[in-house]
Amino acid sequence: MRKSQKTGLRGFCMILVRKMPKKKITKNVTKVVLFSIAFGFVEAAAVVYLREIFGLGKGYLEADRQDILLAFPGVTFLKSQAALKLLSDKTILNIEKIREVATLLMLASLAALAGKKLKEKIAYFFLAFGIWDISYYIFLKLTIGWPKSLSDLDIFFLLPVAWAGPVFVPVVISAILVLGSFVYLKENKY
Repeated sequence: MRKSQKTGLRGFCMILVRKMPKKKITKNVTKVVLFSIAFGFVEAAAVVYLREIFGLGKGYLEADRQDILLAFPGVTFLKSQAALKLLSDKTILNIEKIREVATLLMLASLAALAGKKLKEKIAYFFLAFGIWDISYYIFLKLTIGWPKSLSDLDIFFLLPVAWAGPVFVPVVISAILVLGSFVYLKENKY
């Protein structure tokens, strides 16, 4: 085993990229990755603006026990009124929900353009979603210094209700989506 292969996650990713077919998939993966990173910045910028406008600061998640709809390890689903505590203007909250739908539609459209077969499109969607989500947290850290740690609490989505938990949960899930997409695309020679 080469020394570069012993460097953990970075080495694993480099092995995956080296073994992928060099033509079309490299172009498609590159396009999907670049779009997703840029879109992660746009998402982070929108959140920075919302936090500034509503005076939420860097750590803004506050929920009481009565706000919890359903709780699992790592993810808590909050009742609708909990989101209104965060964004007290219902119009802004609805716009934010529509923006989340638009985000998912944009990532799905990117995947539809990058892939030909349904499974390939799903793999590209997971790749785009994972990179977008990880980039979002990286850009928040670079722009406003938040999260301070991966255990900081965040609201992940507002659809259909607010999902909340520590930042490491979506980061780990996104990393799995990215690696799984790379493996699928490589093994199926897309």
